[in-house]
Amino acid sequence: MTEEARTAPASAADPAPLGLAAFALTTFLLSAANANWMTAATGNAWLGYALAYGGVCQLLAGMWEFRNRNVFGATAFSTYGGFWIGLFLWAQFVAPHAASPAAAGHDLGWILLAFAIFNTYMLIMATQVNIAVLAVFLTLEATEILLVLGNFKGDTSLVHIGGYLGVATAAAAWYASAAGVANGTAGRIRLPVGPPLLGPVPVSAAASA
Repeated sequence: MTEEARTAPASAADPAPLGLAAFALTTFLLSAANANWMTAATGNAWLGYALAYGGVCQLLAGMWEFRNRNVFGATAFSTYGGFWIGLFLWAQFVAPHAASPAAAGHDLGWILLAFAIFNTYMLIMATQVNIAVLAVFLTLEATEILLVLGNFKGDTSLVHIGGYLGVATAAAAWYASAAGVANGTAGRIRLPVGPPLLGPVPVSAAASA
């Protein structure tokens, strides 16, 4: 055995199903609140899970993706893990001190706009992963745009529609997570994820580049 083989770290198990599940559950809870499905007493049910599951667990998944040399997964999970942690901190410690509900809504609109910009280029890059992952970023893009508009305009109808799309985003992420678990387990259950829309560069094109 060579020295390089002895010192190379073993890869970790695929962390993507964990990261997708953490994103899905927290997105579902927040979207249910945005869709006005929760009562006033349960409207903040997402907060704790934004920190612990969508935040910390997803951030850990991103760190493990770095170990597995998956730049797309590492960037996506780490960024959205940070998003959920930051949203928890904003909702708990910043929003209550806003000058008015409208001011808090504008703050949230700016936060979501910033992440929509990030999500736009990740959506483009997701065309090189698979259809299941692309569906997550596509529905998330639509969700973020509606929530940005709804919060800037103070339009609760747009926020409610954004909540419905957020539930669809959570469903897409849960499916992609379930497919990752099924396809990474030595069993008979397999779930299709679809091919990438943009496949690898042909060898002839890569050689001439």
